[in-house]
Amino acid sequence: MARGEIFTARVERIAAGGAGIARLNGKSIFIELTAPGDRIRGHIGKEHKNWAEGELLEIPEASSLRTAPLCPLYGRCGGCSLQHLAYEAQIDAKRSILADAFIRIGGFAPPEIRARQSAPFEYRNRVQFHANTQASGTNLGFRERKSNRLVALADCPIADPGIRNALKEKKIVPPANKDRFNVYSRLTTFLSEGGIEQGRVSILNRELSMDVKVFFQSNGAMLELLINDLETAAAAADKGRRLADIYCGVGTFASFLGAEFQGVDLVEGNSAALTLARENVRGKRTQYYALSDTAWVKSLNARREQPWGFMVLDPPREGLSGPLREYLARAGPLLVAYVSCDPATLARDSRVLLEGGYALKELTLYDFYPQTAHIESLALFSRR
Repeated sequence: MARGEIFTARVERIAAGGAGIARLNGKSIFIELTAPGDRIRGHIGKEHKNWAEGELLEIPEASSLRTAPLCPLYGRCGGCSLQHLAYEAQIDAKRSILADAFIRIGGFAPPEIRARQSAPFEYRNRVQFHANTQASGTNLGFRERKSNRLVALADCPIADPGIRNALKEKKIVPPANKDRFNVYSRLTTFLSEGGIEQGRVSILNRELSMDVKVFFQSNGAMLELLINDLETAAAAADKGRRLADIYCGVGTFASFLGAEFQGVDLVEGNSAALTLARENVRGKRTQYYALSDTAWVKSLNARREQPWGFMVLDPPREGLSGPLREYLARAGPLLVAYVSCDPATLARDSRVLLEGGYALKELTLYDFYPQTAHIESLALFSRR
């Protein structure tokens, strides 16, 4: 097998990242924009020791799982990677990817994975645009697939209707001297860097303060489902103890869960996010820690206390830090909810928690980002 070699193969499944996997001469070939069941013709792009990257040339026999992409820029624009798959097939692929991560990295098979589905289009409330200003004017868009070139667009079918309308009417103006900026739209809220940047957004009929420059979940409808499931999980917790919301962001989860607990501890390394959390989660029993997860664990070791009845973890893609993983395995609370945006780091961290005496009681997939390969999930752990 060599670079440029032409091959024909049957695609077996979708891999993490969204590419299809075919087998050729005992080696896995990853080919983007393919579907399980496709018989494809392609050529080898890059070859690695145990796998290779393929480029799709044609599809002599198309899979029944295929569908016509809604966006005319699909395949060129790098924003979406699964629009060629029927939505149910996307969910099946993501469920399989999540389970496979636990088996390969975690070393154990997870419980049956429940899937929470989203509206397939017009779901994305927070969008990061790229801007390119030339003599002829300013273009907005996303990066091209496998390139840094800008794909200019006048519409985006996965974006919230407020963003779609603003694009069509050319009302989105990038801030000066920035080639990448955020826009947020949901219901009556519309925020944009360089314009109105701070405001309040309604989540489950509760108004939360937010800043378009600070991370906030990009699919409000799925966020509401996740909050409802966290409230159900918290019903089994010891309310006579405190709630800990680690990587709390703007305090979204604690603002819904905290009232029934003895008190709330909010931990967030981003000072701008924690400032907003102070507005969203108020009360005499609330404590705020402007610390990284590692620094917070060090402070715990000094205080030697474990007062929580329920802990919510919502880390970035890197997952939990080593010190936090080790602390939880050794002395974590009876009930832990882990909100993950990366199956690999969730599986890694889960293995440590199970070795420390936890059981993985439930695993739920939340499709926050249809038409893309991104996977969000909630793992519920209880001490055995």
